[in-house]
Amino acid sequence: MRGIDLFGKIHFLDTTLRDGEQTPGVSLGTDEKLAVAQGLDSLGVDVIEAGSAMTSEGERLSIKKIAGFGLKAEICSYVRAMTADIDTALACDVDSVHLVVPVSDLHIAVKMKSDRKSAINKAVEVTEYAKDHGLIVELSGEDASRADQDFLTGFYLAGIEAGADRLAFCDTVGVLVPETTREIFSRLSKLDAPISIHCHNDFGMATANTVAALLAGASQAHVTVNGIGERAGNASLEEVVMALESLYKINTGIKCQDIYQLSRTVSRLTGLPTAPNKSIVGENAFTHEAGIHVHGLLADTRTYEPMQPETVGRKRRIVLGKHAGRASVELALREFGLKVSEMQLASIVARVKELGDKGKRVSDADLQSIADTVLSIQMEPKVKLQELTVVAGNTVTPTASVKIQLNGTDKLEAGVGVGPVDAAINAIRRAMSDVADVRLDEYHVDAITGGTNALVEVWVTMAMADRKVTARGAGTDIIMASVEAVLNGINRLMRLDEEDKAKCLKR
Repeated sequence: MRGIDLFGKIHFLDTTLRDGEQTPGVSLGTDEKLAVAQGLDSLGVDVIEAGSAMTSEGERLSIKKIAGFGLKAEICSYVRAMTADIDTALACDVDSVHLVVPVSDLHIAVKMKSDRKSAINKAVEVTEYAKDHGLIVELSGEDASRADQDFLTGFYLAGIEAGADRLAFCDTVGVLVPETTREIFSRLSKLDAPISIHCHNDFGMATANTVAALLAGASQAHVTVNGIGERAGNASLEEVVMALESLYKINTGIKCQDIYQLSRTVSRLTGLPTAPNKSIVGENAFTHEAGIHVHGLLADTRTYEPMQPETVGRKRRIVLGKHAGRASVELALREFGLKVSEMQLASIVARVKELGDKGKRVSDADLQSIADTVLSIQMEPKVKLQELTVVAGNTVTPTASVKIQLNGTDKLEAGVGVGPVDAAINAIRRAMSDVADVRLDEYHVDAITGGTNALVEVWVTMAMADRKVTARGAGTDIIMASVEAVLNGINRLMRLDEEDKAKCLKR
């Protein structure tokens, strides 16, 4: 393993399951950790830091299960400079340890209550112990960016002498800047061991610093999916990979088309929503509203997109609101299979803008309703709500029973959930199960007015096969508003499915 300038291969150590899980409020079970590890392995990550073996019995069980699952990636455990930590990691059957030792005077004095010489001696002792027991050792300097750089070099040299296989430089509180990073790694990459860069994002510089280190000779980047981690998070896997791939034309060996799916998996399992404006994987990253932008996209997608969304497993989305132009609406209608005259298009655009001026976003279902009105198309919904009963409380499992009319036939079903809304939606999905596999991919609630009787607007993204639509519902009852949104989405999906089948028959 060596730097890209010399040997042409970048390696990635993903620490989503260790540093990422240290995000406040995040705690993953064994099966959840394994699911993420499998996704990382499939993506092409070289090293998976599966956790900290000394944390708990549950953590050890998770690490051991991942280590024994037969993944291609090297499985690693975080350890402190203590031989007992090495023993604990060995019991988990890991391939390697990420041995982290404080190297700044602040950390040595305050955390270790020690001195520089003792820090080096401890690092050497534990490195030798780990190597004697057959482990790969990545020796990491904690708070290296605030350490005396001459001392840091001596620390690394002692580690190499003790048998460390790799070194790591930790920008623990995110104070590096790219200029300094390049200077540091131009020097450290000349040491007789490959060196990694581990950046935190306290000043929003983690991706820039990671890329700068790799370009200056670092061999490996420490990253997390979605950039999760303590405080402001870590260097984002998707940002680092796509910056290298798209901006520097460097083949990272990562299966970029699987990035978005893994991002969604991590977001769902950790309960950490991804910011809409998050680069690469945020909901708005390939979403367009402004008419002038959409007009450009129709001519050439490169006008307003730095990469094809399919590169990272995404799809382009056109959303409608007051900024939408004729091109946006026409494109959206075309996706619905609707052809309209110039006069009809003008009327639809005017109605879309009218909704936008009222501060509303226009969902796919809204546009369909507007278009149906203008075109005088009367479409009977495939799914109608007949009855809904929900039971919830502090001593009962939230349960819902629902009666729907599906293609003219009544269907009665029940479901449970973590709350009344979840129970109601699960009941509807169960009632639909023998007709279509419908998924709820996104759920968002906005309170339009204040107070306990607030009017709420619910937005959902519903999916069936590889097709997605947005829909909304509104009302003072959040359960009914949610059900309305879900049913609007289901009806839209079923209508699109029918249209697709009709087109296939014509062919």
